Amino acid sequence: MKKKTVNNFLKALLGLGIIALGYFGMQYLGSLKEDAPRRQVEKRVRTVETRTVKNEALATMLDIQGRLQAYNKIELYSEVGGMVEETGRPLKVGTYFPKGAVILRIDNDEARLNLQAQKATLLNSVAQIMPDLKIDYAASFPAWERYLDAYDIDQPLPELPTAVDQREKLFVAGRNLYSQYYSIKSLEERLSKYVIYAPFSGVLTAVNIDQGAVVRSGQILGELMATGYYELVATVPLSELQYLQTGGKVRLHSEDIQGAWDGTIRRISDQIDEGSQTVNVYIGVSGEGLREGMYMRGEAAARTLENVVEIDRTLLIDERNVYVVRNDSILTLQPVTVQKTSRTSAIVGGLDDGARLLTSTVPGAFDGMLVRVAEPEDTDAPSVEASDLSSTSTTSSLK
Repeated sequence: MKKKTVNNFLKALLGLGIIALGYFGMQYLGSLKEDAPRRQVEKRVRTVETRTVKNEALATMLDIQGRLQAYNKIELYSEVGGMVEETGRPLKVGTYFPKGAVILRIDNDEARLNLQAQKATLLNSVAQIMPDLKIDYAASFPAWERYLDAYDIDQPLPELPTAVDQREKLFVAGRNLYSQYYSIKSLEERLSKYVIYAPFSGVLTAVNIDQGAVVRSGQILGELMATGYYELVATVPLSELQYLQTGGKVRLHSEDIQGAWDGTIRRISDQIDEGSQTVNVYIGVSGEGLREGMYMRGEAAARTLENVVEIDRTLLIDERNVYVVRNDSILTLQPVTVQKTSRTSAIVGGLDDGARLLTSTVPGAFDGMLVRVAEPEDTDAPSVEASDLSSTSTTSSLK
């Protein structure tokens, strides 16, 4: 039994010796193998484009926008009643009427006959006083005689002869001639209201009655809008209002049709919108192709900013920073003061003259990044491809 135990121990010891010998042998052989040479990882340095900053005084333009409205637009009302007659032009929306043309005519037969009756009564009253005038007011008789000779009930009533003295004036007044005269002039004025003339050249934008219809006094008939001259109603921030004044010029354009139009600031409202803190500015403009309700944009001359530089608005980072290149190799985030922005550019201050402003967009750009500035003659240098560009900036909104 004892002999068997000794044999097992010797076998185990032999096995451990073989394992140890194999391990140390592998270590020895591994130490004889030379390390494979490591490949140096080439660090990529992006080539970027820059521009040299030069601060200067810039005359800025104020962006404005709004819709056109007709400068002249009136509602048409009837001051008398009667049946609407044919005028030669259709009483429909879109019909054009030149200035002074008849828009609408109302039947006036009854009013005209009543006027003629009143004129005949006056003629009779004047004829009755002629004998007394010839005896008591011989100096005035020729004037009244000429008045009767020229009297025509179908023509506008002429003015009564002027009395030569107070006695004659009281004599004529006592015969009720002045009262009849002014009653007839009132009827003539009312008769003129049966025809409505265009106070300016324009088109009908609304029609509430048709030819042949009977209208009543005070009834709305339609709406007439002048063509050719409009006003753009633009909302301007209160902070920018101080740089605008009446008479200032504005260049306007539309995004829907081609062309540009020159406008003039006609009025600036005194009221402020409490919610948006803006003020309405009215810009007069005329020209072909304009329509009421057309949306337009424009640029008005505003203030001059000192010691600033204009940059592409896409270069702004978080609305307050830009990238500049220091020591020709280090990308640095530079704080700036944004003083004005437009749809495509921004005017900023805070950059030093001679600073190299980054003008190309670099994916993954960060403060302290190593870059290589492309020289004008460096045509073979690799550049950031357009397909690799991604916006890393958040531009400021249009002010």
